[in-house]
Amino acid sequence: MSTVAVLSQTFNIKGGDFVNAGEPACKIRNILREIGINANVIRRVAIAAYEAEMNVVMYARQGEIRLKITPHKILLEIEDTGQGIEDITLAMQPGYSTATEEMREMGFGAGMGLPNIKKNSDIFNIHSTHGKGTRLKLTFKLNGKTKK
Repeated sequence: MSTVAVLSQTFNIKGGDFVNAGEPACKIRNILREIGINANVIRRVAIAAYEAEMNVVMYARQGEIRLKITPHKILLEIEDTGQGIEDITLAMQPGYSTATEEMREMGFGAGMGLPNIKKNSDIFNIHSTHGKGTRLKLTFKLNGKTKK
């Protein structure tokens, strides 16, 4: 199985920038469409990328999404410098949220971000250091059995 990247790109995310939030996820979705990736895979990648991006916008100072496409999989690595996650097990529970009232008024903070990311990824890895930041490594298979 080849791990050589066919395409690789990095997208920067600025914490607190709700005006431009979602732009990198849309760019990733468009890239995948242009190169002919299966629509079901595109949907799952786009959902995970958007949810991860919004977590960076809401909770970190800055971050980036690194997209890597190989012949067999799509890899997304999202890394931020921010407050980190104090309790990952708790944060993975559907409905758990640390969103502020302002974020909730904008329609965010339902507590489904990390659960949705995990649900849409074939492989989900998270590492977070409280007070430093969070890193997600997501894999989406292009061949073989994938989530529906």
